[in-house]
Amino acid sequence: MTFTPPDDDIAEPEAPPPRPLINRRSVLAVGVVAAAGAAGLYAAARPTPLPRNAKGQRKITLAWNANAICLAPALLAKEQGIYERFGLDVELMNFAGSTDQLLEAISTGKADAGVGMILRWIKPLEQGFDVRLIAGTHGGCIRVLGSRRAGITDAVESLRGKAIGLSEITGAGRNALAVLLKANGLDPNRDVEWKAFPAPLLAAAVEKGEIQAFVDSDPIAYVLQKNSGGDLVEVLSNLSAPWQDRVCCVLGASGDLLRRDRASGVALAQALTTAASICSQQPEAVARAFAPYAKASVEDLVAVLKMQTHDHHPVGRDLHREVALYAGELRDVGVMKPTTDPQSFASRTVEQLFA
Repeated sequence: MTFTPPDDDIAEPEAPPPRPLINRRSVLAVGVVAAAGAAGLYAAARPTPLPRNAKGQRKITLAWNANAICLAPALLAKEQGIYERFGLDVELMNFAGSTDQLLEAISTGKADAGVGMILRWIKPLEQGFDVRLIAGTHGGCIRVLGSRRAGITDAVESLRGKAIGLSEITGAGRNALAVLLKANGLDPNRDVEWKAFPAPLLAAAVEKGEIQAFVDSDPIAYVLQKNSGGDLVEVLSNLSAPWQDRVCCVLGASGDLLRRDRASGVALAQALTTAASICSQQPEAVARAFAPYAKASVEDLVAVLKMQTHDHHPVGRDLHREVALYAGELRDVGVMKPTTDPQSFASRTVEQLFA
């Protein structure tokens, strides 16, 4: 209920309270506070760059497999100061786990980047790890060897009806050979039999007649063939047609690294491809540096390096094209999902660092 006084007692309205005095100084003060708040929000949203060492070099952890001669550029760049030349302080992390574990380590920040075989990475990358491919390092490192005594020759047709040994029944060797067999007119699911053996027992399984051919990587495959007394013959490799101009191993970086410090991703790719070129031009020096990590002589390592294409290291559109080709081929032999679109897959997984 509202009380209304009689007309003759109507009071004069009260004067409004005085308006606060706003001067230029107070306006500036409010502006400074607002700007500081906005800057704080922006700083919180901005990615934090990589930490630096006392020399100002950005610190990166790079995962690699110290048993693989084809990954020698990772070691060479460390020993010859190539990383430092590109402003990086790289810690090499020897990673011998599964590819899924490696990609998880990169995507979760346990490593900033890693190098490995594209045919090992491509299927796990379909699962959506936060890892982007930024450069290729070389071609060639998987070979198919068969026994002459078992009727194998350098003709792909000689593998028809034969048992082929693998250390991983769904690994990179199986993926590579499935595509290459299909490209050469054999059905990888019907025309050959696949058998799994521990890697050190593959050559023994051939001698026992349990398999007639096997897939392995260098330098192991090279040494086994060299010591076979002429029995083992190379049938295929991942430099056989249509892969003679393809990359084999790639450099991948975490999405977090590329979002935080894209320049470091560029520098890492440049350092690794520079080291890869040295592998092509000076295989003797590279072999001597890698020898402590390998179960092979310097002479054997030189021979293997000369067989590989360390002068082939695509980036950007070239890498995108090769990854799309692999995705399409692996889809067609049942490794990738039948719904995989090769171009879309390549766009999701390849970072255009040099565009």
